[in-house]
Amino acid sequence: MKPVYVTELEAGQQVQSAFLVVGRELRHTREGRPYLHLELADRTGTIEARLWEHLEAADSIGVESFVEVQGRVELYRGRLQVSIQKIRPLSAQEADERDFFPHTPAAIEELWQQLLGFVRGVTNPWLRRLLLALLSDPELAARYRVAPAAKLMHHAYRGGLLEHVVSLCGLCRHVAEHYRELDPDLLITAAVLHDIGKLDELREQPPAEYTTEGRLLGHILLGLERVRRAMEALPGFPPRLARVVEHLIVSHHGRLEFGSPRPPLFREALVFHFLDDLDSKLGAVRAVLGAPASDAEWTARVPALERALLRLDQYLKSTEAGDEAPGPAGEATLPLFGSMEESESR
Repeated sequence: MKPVYVTELEAGQQVQSAFLVVGRELRHTREGRPYLHLELADRTGTIEARLWEHLEAADSIGVESFVEVQGRVELYRGRLQVSIQKIRPLSAQEADERDFFPHTPAAIEELWQQLLGFVRGVTNPWLRRLLLALLSDPELAARYRVAPAAKLMHHAYRGGLLEHVVSLCGLCRHVAEHYRELDPDLLITAAVLHDIGKLDELREQPPAEYTTEGRLLGHILLGLERVRRAMEALPGFPPRLARVVEHLIVSHHGRLEFGSPRPPLFREALVFHFLDDLDSKLGAVRAVLGAPASDAEWTARVPALERALLRLDQYLKSTEAGDEAPGPAGEATLPLFGSMEESESR
């Protein structure tokens, strides 16, 4: 674990810690003096840094490289920055990725084995063969293990895609047990494949940024292309089943304005869209409520929900502390759900 993270830095502090270089530019002062401007990052945030002496020591340091920095934190124009005294590159073995990239709290290999368990439980032989053919590809499997599910909206951290998919597989199983008319094999197939285009839409190396292909086509079309190639590589794959699988992918966002070329047009597609939306939204809620502790009753605005959220634990603390007047004989009075004025304003 790093001795200090970006969010712990304070003006006047001497720092010696590891960082990820996410920006690098040789600049000059008005007087023509050269200096190296760096943007350093870890899992908590970013900070600017400047190297004024021995610039040749940083010749081998590029963007996306790990470095150990020794220097002093200064306040410049209202912003913290590090004045670097010494800097050296770190090998990948010297840097613990968990220090630099937000990461799923779950164990990746445990999640992967859970995913394979769900896939092996698929009874339709064609769907099982398709899923296993994709997940047994070493390059795809390696990327699937660490990919984020999104850049910002939900599960936007290393392993986020795998965490999201395994969660969805569990939901699909439970819902199919409750609604017996649903085909659980189609739901599991949708869960595993719906976001597989994220592997091509987002860069492998954090911080997550869109690739050129991702910007041009988006993950739905990229995923459709990858899955279509996989089905074509399986001789005899039923054409109508292939169309059903493709529809599960292209419809999972639900509506055209949300990125789906077609809305869900059969039961399993409709159910999967709602399950995916539920897991995505709760992932966004979990992230904002799991942020560093705050005494505020309201969170910042959550982009995925287009609203702020009430921190229920903070809100209820006031009641627990005795803000509500006791009722007769010491009994607690049930709280009202809003005043007359509030009701009329709705």
